[in-house]
Amino acid sequence: MASFAKNGALLSECSFFVIKKIPHNLHIRIFCCTFALDIEKISMKKFFLFACVAAMFAACAPQNEQKSNSFMDLARARFAVREYAQTPVEQAKIDSILEAGRLAPTAKNVQPQHIYVLQSPEAIAKINELTRCAYHAPVVFLVCYDTDLAWTKDGESSGNMDCSIVGTHMMMEATELGLGTCWVKWFEPAEVAAAFNLPANHKPSFLLPCGYAAEGAKPSDHHFSRKPLSETVTYK
Repeated sequence: MASFAKNGALLSECSFFVIKKIPHNLHIRIFCCTFALDIEKISMKKFFLFACVAAMFAACAPQNEQKSNSFMDLARARFAVREYAQTPVEQAKIDSILEAGRLAPTAKNVQPQHIYVLQSPEAIAKINELTRCAYHAPVVFLVCYDTDLAWTKDGESSGNMDCSIVGTHMMMEATELGLGTCWVKWFEPAEVAAAFNLPANHKPSFLLPCGYAAEGAKPSDHHFSRKPLSETVTYK
């Protein structure tokens, strides 16, 4: 016990280091700091109890600092997946992807998108007959827009633009969930609409095959070819 008391200052210093990792909750920090300041007077058993409680709070602490570049990391990690494992995609992940799309901005916020989730064996077989670019993914999102809802200006509909924003949200959420996707326009919209008996006002915009990437799936050879900003940005 004497040696523990002699090392009280060191233990107290270590305690304050742990406290820094505790969420920014004032009354919790005050309690822990008071405990740490009195550390020289407590038993070894109580100290380890304090350490365990502090570690628990630290594990629950927000990770904002660590994720400050998370979107850029996600954007760099994403690539078009063209080979899929036949592992089913969990419903919770499908729901999360759809929710990400629901949160996307659209022109005048009219939200004209309508998304068909193709996942039954019959639907997957049908879409693979209609395009070679569904890549036999276990899920294919058929992203459409409602022509009666989409905002129109000077005869130009915002439908495809709105769907593109929605689809980008979905694509990035899928990436964050460990799933692969591929943006597909290689299909005949009228044929797809007829095959899936879509309402006349639901116009197909694009397909988004989705699933776990097959072993060995990798980006295409030209995926990493990016123009410098000097070629794509002009300041005025």
